[in-house]
Amino acid sequence: MNKNELLALLQPDIEQINETMHSEISQCGNALLQQILEYALFNGGKRIRPILTVLSARLCAFSRMPEGLAEEDELKPPVNLYLLAAIFEFLHGASLLHDDVIDNAGKRRGRPSANSVWDNTQVILAGDFLHARALTIAGTVGDQHTLSLIGHATAAMIQAEFLQMQTVQERNLSEKNYFSVLRGKTGCLISAACEVGAYFAQSGDAHQKALRSYGDALGLAFQVVDDLLDYQGDPGKTGKAVGNDFVEGKMTLPLIHALQNCDRKEFDRIMGLLKENPSARAGQIGEVYAFIEQYGGFDYARQGAETLVEAANEALAVFPDCQSRKILTGLANYVLTRQK
Repeated sequence: MNKNELLALLQPDIEQINETMHSEISQCGNALLQQILEYALFNGGKRIRPILTVLSARLCAFSRMPEGLAEEDELKPPVNLYLLAAIFEFLHGASLLHDDVIDNAGKRRGRPSANSVWDNTQVILAGDFLHARALTIAGTVGDQHTLSLIGHATAAMIQAEFLQMQTVQERNLSEKNYFSVLRGKTGCLISAACEVGAYFAQSGDAHQKALRSYGDALGLAFQVVDDLLDYQGDPGKTGKAVGNDFVEGKMTLPLIHALQNCDRKEFDRIMGLLKENPSARAGQIGEVYAFIEQYGGFDYARQGAETLVEAANEALAVFPDCQSRKILTGLANYVLTRQK
């Protein structure tokens, strides 16, 4: 299943998610706040997280039905499923708004970031509103367990930001530490999006666990590929300069692997660059790229992403062969070929 086929299958759900989000934002009660939220949320996002909630619920609902009772496309979504799914786009949007303020970012997805258009206070408050609205929906549309799953994922995102800052300061070369950051920043929210969909569809523990595992592996694979694109992607598509992670001092998997396998002289050279200021690091990206390539960092990270995608697809083996499962498999495989 290629990208265009995936998009065609997902488009009706994406449109419903967007419509639900527009409806929620229109009720925020402040024109400026609404303007910032519209700008931040409708800027080309793929809606992967809410789509995963919808697909997970649909897959679990179909799996519970007696064989032959109805076709998958005849199933009606549970009431408020799209509103529940929108929670995950709100949380993701909030994290991006806050990240851009923290990083003093000038662009997001190829256009001026919200903090470049409005002041930091307004952008932070807009992110806070999205957090508050997401948790309110979780507690009213869902239940205590739903709120717990989403609260845990939100806390994990914040904890991971602190861990990443410590990693940059300490130049931590541990792969375990690296994946802890990834799981908190990306994996936990994607995993929760899948698990909440399964829980909302009243699935059993086995199916919830399977989709939680799928989401965790998918989120990790997504971020590893993102780290590869930072060095190897087209800036016109990624919206970021090549080597931006290194400029920010981040220890990503391609660099970690190269540093773990080089000789002492080269190790000292690269670690010395990491102690320089960001502008000095930016001038050495060509050297760093060649260094990572020489020691197989890109190949190693690519193989890691492929293994994670395999794990994601294997987690779906407990479900019957159906359209929703095929789409979830297609989404996992797409992660390996995406360019932005």
